[in-house]
Amino acid sequence: MLFPKNLILENERVLLRPLQREDSGHLLSFSEQEPEIWTYSATSPTGKTGMPGYIEHAISQMTLQKEYPFIVFDKQKGLYAGSTRFYDIQTGYETTQLGYTWYGKKFQRTGLNRNCKLLMLTYAFEEWVVERVEFRADANNQRSITAMKNIGCIAEGILRNNMPTEASGRRDSIVLSILKNEWYDSVKRNLQEKIR
Repeated sequence: MLFPKNLILENERVLLRPLQREDSGHLLSFSEQEPEIWTYSATSPTGKTGMPGYIEHAISQMTLQKEYPFIVFDKQKGLYAGSTRFYDIQTGYETTQLGYTWYGKKFQRTGLNRNCKLLMLTYAFEEWVVERVEFRADANNQRSITAMKNIGCIAEGILRNNMPTEASGRRDSIVLSILKNEWYDSVKRNLQEKIR
């Protein structure tokens, strides 16, 4: 897997480009006005200082080639909608995780997420040629779990008490995945049909 410097993923509906420090201005309103977006997240960029710190950490991980974060631009609405990324990129194992995905409320349940996932999964399986893309979520986050299953993810199990939460507790995480053969056999086609 190679890390292109300025990877842009785009279709008629959405544009994903690498997250930059200057993007804090595009995303700050979400962290100030919609903190509930991150109810189930392990890290929350809420508040005036939260978003710049969130972006800085994401960029540092990209520099280390551990993550590849994107800002999401909704071409239909002409507005920045949120962020998503590849992370836990394991070149030797030919795997990656896809996550840290969030969108402002008015972009949720609009089809935007499916378009983002189609672009990212196509890149992961067809350009990077990974064998597996993994997804994780708080086991209580039914909305996120349903969305992942709807794009073709298979639930594998629960990691019990596996990570801390911002509220000083710990969460169980559900693990889901898509394998390369599943992508080519049915997931890609089904996702394309749902987008149409």
